[in-house]
Amino acid sequence: MVAFYQSEYYTKQQQKVLRIYGLSNMNYTKSISHAIKSFWETKKKQGNVLAGKQLDAFLDLLTRVAVDAGVPKECIYLKNNHIPGYFRATKDWDLLIISPKGNLVAAIELKSQVGSYGNNLNNRTEESLGSSEDFWTAFREGSFRCLQSPWLGYIMVVGKDENSMRMVKVSEPHYEVRPEFKGASYLDRYRILCERLVLEHKYSAVALIATSGKNHYESLCDKISIESFINSFRGHLLGLENEFNI
Repeated sequence: MVAFYQSEYYTKQQQKVLRIYGLSNMNYTKSISHAIKSFWETKKKQGNVLAGKQLDAFLDLLTRVAVDAGVPKECIYLKNNHIPGYFRATKDWDLLIISPKGNLVAAIELKSQVGSYGNNLNNRTEESLGSSEDFWTAFREGSFRCLQSPWLGYIMVVGKDENSMRMVKVSEPHYEVRPEFKGASYLDRYRILCERLVLEHKYSAVALIATSGKNHYESLCDKISIESFINSFRGHLLGLENEFNI
């Protein structure tokens, strides 16, 4: 079904105004809730797997946001998303948006962690930092075509349970760790990580979603909420309308 603002009765400029107005009043809460429910239901079928099909509903959500913002569906790539790196040959991102002109518009990575927090938090930290450093250095070196700086996003879904909420001991054999990590839980550490990934401009936007089950999700900070992530993502896409007009 074609959205009302894509009707042939409106000029392109009128369509843009109507689309912006419509998006400003758009609520993706139901789609987010559906993605959480799908995450848990798929996880139950697959077992304790860190990624894969569990996050497919989030890709559906992001696709809907992009299409609502005027991106043609054929410009949204969800498979075989290898683009050049700098410190490595290529990186396979979960979602890419490439304009008909061949310009990279956006790239997004999705991760999840439920259980085994102690074993995997540092891995997630190193992965997120490494991927962003590799991406922006490759961008600087002209490894892929861009009209302007692409939008880079990172979504992290973390279980909220007894283990993720308990205080984590820190090891200080030689020097003291930063005070914000003392007495912090794994969820606190994920929050600190995600806040600083944005603060240090490693990603354009980051979303940290804490969930205890298929009927519950929450944000630990407004700046890294899924709602803020979506607003940043669609705002970037709305500003590049000419990229998708051929």
